[in-house]
Amino acid sequence: MDFKVSEAPISTITYNRADLIKPNSNIYEAITIIAKRAEQIDENIKKELVDKLEEFATYNDNLEEVFENKEQIEVSRFYEKLPKSTAIAIEEWVKDKIYYRRVSESAE
Repeated sequence: MDFKVSEAPISTITYNRADLIKPNSNIYEAITIIAKRAEQIDENIKKELVDKLEEFATYNDNLEEVFENKEQIEVSRFYEKLPKSTAIAIEEWVKDKIYYRRVSESAE
């Protein structure tokens, strides 16, 4: 799912517990899956942001030449306005867009 076009809320909202446990009927497992997905989303966002900001990097040792780059500021603002990774993960979970599997106990 593309996090840039996500319908996740930007501010904190309260979810119905029944909606969160609908896919697997275990709240603890649901929270664990959502947390792992949020970490994946966060890593993807961070990697993309770092890649975009690398374009604007200047490798000067001269501290006197500090200047503002408007494109860099706009990129940073765009990523600041995105919903949090946990909100995106919860939205994906509620809409049944997260694939997960259980490791069977007999496989040990």
